[in-house]
Amino acid sequence: MSAEMDLTDVRREYESQGISRKDMDSDPFVQFGHWMQRARDLELLDATAMTLATADLQGRPSARIVLLKHVDSEGFCWYTDSRSQKGRELAANPHAALLFHWRDLSRQVRVHGTVTQLPAEEADQYFYMRPEGSRFSAAASHQSALIERRSSLENQVLRLRASYPDGDVPRPPEWLGYRLEPDYFEFWQGQDNRLHDRIVYRPDGSGWIMQRISP
Repeated sequence: MSAEMDLTDVRREYESQGISRKDMDSDPFVQFGHWMQRARDLELLDATAMTLATADLQGRPSARIVLLKHVDSEGFCWYTDSRSQKGRELAANPHAALLFHWRDLSRQVRVHGTVTQLPAEEADQYFYMRPEGSRFSAAASHQSALIERRSSLENQVLRLRASYPDGDVPRPPEWLGYRLEPDYFEFWQGQDNRLHDRIVYRPDGSGWIMQRISP
């Protein structure tokens, strides 16, 4: 199979109800909650998945999918190994972007902001809520580090299980929670003929200003 692929004719039409500012909540967190709940009510696959984009000090971006674990009026939270590429980039450059995509609803939400670490006790609380296998995997892995073969990871899990036969493996100190505090929201609704709806929110003193932008 050739590495060359012509995808210029790949497209689909968006057929969905449009959005207007009068239908949107004045608080973008509340509006996000409405859209997230709709996706969850429909039991869309991986409704809480979000693309997390970070950049290093030279401005070179990288992106990956992570899972949203908590959202409130202070921001969007997730957990990961701080030694990973995203963890290292956030330590050097704490600005990041999130993207939620619900294909079956023809909807996207973009969120930009500044990232801070959550307190260790919050990381503890969530870590011990995770399934046992996930806890051992997190404890065994130095995320993003080079390894010779998969078996080295599997053997490390076995060693940890032998050391903690009760399953109570401790949270690695590098396994932390992060919160993105937004300074920009965009709610995107696909429409016919690519004339999509885009409603954005920006901080305005003590609240948010809502505006429409071109597709």
